[in-house]
Amino acid sequence: MNVTEFNYNLPEELIAQVPLKKRDESRLMVLDRNEKKLEHRIFKDIIEYLKPGDVLVRNNTKVIPARIYGKKDTGANVEFLLLNRIDGDTWETIVRPGNKLHIGTKVIFGDGLLEAEVLDVMQGRNEKSKIFLQRNI
Repeated sequence: MNVTEFNYNLPEELIAQVPLKKRDESRLMVLDRNEKKLEHRIFKDIIEYLKPGDVLVRNNTKVIPARIYGKKDTGANVEFLLLNRIDGDTWETIVRPGNKLHIGTKVIFGDGLLEAEVLDVMQGRNEKSKIFLQRNI
């Protein structure tokens, strides 16, 4: 199996921003490959599709509320979504607009309370950068 088989276009407006109060009422898409049929159900119906010997993999990762907005030296607005803390104050991020940032670019947050420097740029579907955040006290 190739990981690229899991790539598909998912418009941002279809991505839930907050979880449902009753999580078992979230939507479930069921694809029957043999019948080439697609069904839309709710998650609590999943037990109708599981058989003895099946494995259910649960993703229990947590999303941190870490979207920060800053400005480049030019005054241009930049948005960072902090993904993973690499070490100390170094983070892997998604940046918008990512194609405008280069290694060494500095970004200021909160009227100078926080400064970031782009350490590395990883090209991909979303522009990812490795940044170092430094608190200016």
